[in-house]
Amino acid sequence: MAIRERLSGNEAVATAMKQINPDVVAAFPITPSTEVPQYFSQFVANGSVDTEFVAVESEHSAMSACVGASAAGARVMTATSANGLALMWEILYIAASSRLPIVMPVINRALSGPINIHNDHSDSMGARDSGWIQLYSEDNQEAYDNIIQAIRIAEHKDVRLPVMVCMDGFIVSHSVENIELLETEKVKEFVGEYDPGLDTLLNPEQPVAMGPLDLPPHYFEHKRQQAEAMKNAKKVILEIAKEFEALTGRKYGLFEEYKMEDAEVAIVVLNSTAGTAKEVVDELREKGVKAGLIKIRVFRPFPVEELRDALKHVKAVAVMDKADSFSAAGGPVFVETRAALYDAETKPVVISYIYGLGGRDVRTNDIMKVYNDLLEIVETGEVKSVYNYLGVRE
Repeated sequence: MAIRERLSGNEAVATAMKQINPDVVAAFPITPSTEVPQYFSQFVANGSVDTEFVAVESEHSAMSACVGASAAGARVMTATSANGLALMWEILYIAASSRLPIVMPVINRALSGPINIHNDHSDSMGARDSGWIQLYSEDNQEAYDNIIQAIRIAEHKDVRLPVMVCMDGFIVSHSVENIELLETEKVKEFVGEYDPGLDTLLNPEQPVAMGPLDLPPHYFEHKRQQAEAMKNAKKVILEIAKEFEALTGRKYGLFEEYKMEDAEVAIVVLNSTAGTAKEVVDELREKGVKAGLIKIRVFRPFPVEELRDALKHVKAVAVMDKADSFSAAGGPVFVETRAALYDAETKPVVISYIYGLGGRDVRTNDIMKVYNDLLEIVETGEVKSVYNYLGVRE
């Protein structure tokens, strides 16, 4: 029977880590993710887990320790935010290209500068092409569920890639919500025993070198294999989600479609803003407006074909980014979504909104404005502006 609890997002993630009981956790504190290693170190101290907890002097060292432990055949986890993730940058690529199945909660926070500790997605979006799978979480429950599934995804033989599980700093990480936990035995049974295979640093029967110089005759092939693993991940993510649904009754896909069956206007969004937007969709539906929402859960690999199919009947779409790529051509989610629709026979008008940077509040009236803009486009056929900023003083 599921365990009903009230936990913050950080507590929920740390609890999932306790139930998984990884071999090694190496971490350095940074707001708002500090509580994750803090809670977990208490589990180590009181004997709830037998994990080797490595307290390091920086996030670069944290990810380096994770790479070393994972290369040695350990099941490895860490957690970070914002500038901490940025300090890991070099090692993120090494973890992914070495095909090491590390799982890391990323508690999304704005990147400096100016210095800001509040939520946006500039940290994980900056790492979107580092070769890590990226899962995004609307609330505490989804963050907990994603962590458990991430272990299986990362370690699957057809994938073997690290996974970031993202959730909004403070909005989710420090908010206490009702949550359903699995019994620890069921979590352990679901994730199973980790089999790192024979190619580990501690296998004397099959000595291997990790991280050697990779010159032009082989480097390209290794990158191609990495790309294929990311491609394979989509099928594996769906298979594992199906198993998780059978265990818990909670259904996950590459993205969630909310009232999209007959939608004429829709918003595409990540993480906690989806909850606010669903309220607006409900309000519009009561007035007879055919509004819908897509909440992307899996950003890497990006669900190109599936998203194209979900949006093909919509007349106008707004893609909301909580990060600016400074390309002068919209945010990262907008660019990927628009590219996915390029080959569609019939495609909607797609416009971009950058919003919520540095923790700027996004309320239902902000979301309502976006839907009203879309309805005006449908009515007039005129797009006044493709690239937009929402809730900023101009």
